[in-house]
Amino acid sequence: MTDFDAVDALLAGVAPEAELPEAGERVRLREAARLTKVQVAKALGISPTTLAAWEAGREPTGETRTRYAYLLDGLRARLETPETPPPPAPEPETAPTPSAPAAAAVPEDDVAELAVAQPCVLCGHPARHEVEGFAQHLDPAECAGGTPAATGPAPGHRPPVPAATGPAPGRRSPVPAATPASRASAPSRRAFQEPAPTPLGAVQDAVRGALEKCGGDAEAATAELIRTAIPDAMALLDQCRTGARYEIVGHPPLPGILRKKTSRGADEIWEARPKWTRPALPAGPQEITALDINGAYLSALKTHLPLGALEHHSGGAHDRRRAGVHLVTPPEWEHEAYLPNPLGSRDEPGPLWITEPTLRLLLRLSSPSYGLCEPPVVHESFTSGATENLLEKFRNTLRDARAAALEAGDDVTLEYVKAMYSKFVATMGESNFNRELYRPDWMHLIRSQAFANLWTKAYKAHDAGLTVVRAMGTDELHVIGDWRRVFPEGRGVSEVKVKDVYSAQEDG
Repeated sequence: MTDFDAVDALLAGVAPEAELPEAGERVRLREAARLTKVQVAKALGISPTTLAAWEAGREPTGETRTRYAYLLDGLRARLETPETPPPPAPEPETAPTPSAPAAAAVPEDDVAELAVAQPCVLCGHPARHEVEGFAQHLDPAECAGGTPAATGPAPGHRPPVPAATGPAPGRRSPVPAATPASRASAPSRRAFQEPAPTPLGAVQDAVRGALEKCGGDAEAATAELIRTAIPDAMALLDQCRTGARYEIVGHPPLPGILRKKTSRGADEIWEARPKWTRPALPAGPQEITALDINGAYLSALKTHLPLGALEHHSGGAHDRRRAGVHLVTPPEWEHEAYLPNPLGSRDEPGPLWITEPTLRLLLRLSSPSYGLCEPPVVHESFTSGATENLLEKFRNTLRDARAAALEAGDDVTLEYVKAMYSKFVATMGESNFNRELYRPDWMHLIRSQAFANLWTKAYKAHDAGLTVVRAMGTDELHVIGDWRRVFPEGRGVSEVKVKDVYSAQEDG
């Protein structure tokens, strides 16, 4: 290939982008065609969440844009009808035929009065006149009312077969009885329809499909499911959001504090991650149990999440109907000897940006019920209207799938569910793996909720008389004492399991 051939090939691939209608028109066309987001997304090879972003105004690019434009053009062509209907075709001026007897526009010579009423050939009701040898009502209004005669046609009477070309002018066509085909086409509530797939069923179907694809090899199926965990989680989220009152905004504008300063750096949000070890153990040898908190991030999906773009507010008032991030001066913590600081392992003094779960935890600990610290001083906030149940159906679906897998000893589903919720949280920020949902504020809030949940368990252990030795990350809690009277043991989300048991003694 010459240099000019390479240039020509490059130019051949450059074409103007396909035109797309406005966002509202995209939604109107899909809904007018009675297509769901899942159906359209599957046809385009994208996720339903991506389609929702396009219908909210986000512009697709490349080949997917071309396919989307083609779909919308096709829907418009099928849905739009001419503004004025075409004039009816002139009806042929033919003489009446026996298949469609005349009602009023017939010569009087062709009409005979019957001595005994016979069933009308058109409606079956008793008629007193005969037209061209067939009993019929002369007044069309008489065919519309009354009750059909119980008697059948007179002996030897053969009703005419309706003509295929339709009725002649001025005649009424008999309405044919409903056929099985016509009854089936009418909308109905059938007794034995196949149920629509549920979100939990989608998880189970994905596992079943991976096992079939991998010939029953559990290890290979697990690897395949983990590879698709992110798009699968987004599709599941969209299915769980069906019928919701508001859409999840994928890419709202963000304040500068939520943007990374460098490609490998971090933003300004402090998540309060605990990394605490008790300074001194009680005297003598001690048996320490390391507890593992099950499904820490899964439980943390239940947290107050902002619905829309974050708005700036100054002043110290905290509105519990909103959620976001807050610049605070934290209170002094005087219990480091036996309880971790709820603010996490931070040495730098002064104000810092914390998340909603951390602020709510500090406010709770400063209340009269706890009295462990002073309330934090809130200087400014970026918040939006919030709900604690935004991801609740998504969380419950994964929780139920996890519980069913535990009961069945299904390690493939266990690993798949874990990959879905952990990767879902990890890729909400700036990620090359999940470009459909860009909410670093949610990522920080969910992580912080997991840390706050661990701190709450540490306080529960301390309040019950256990000695808290260590709290790390989201799921590691070391204690001395009879922990089973405080925490239920098991692998459920609300339970804990033993990670390790070891002995230790204070030096000196």
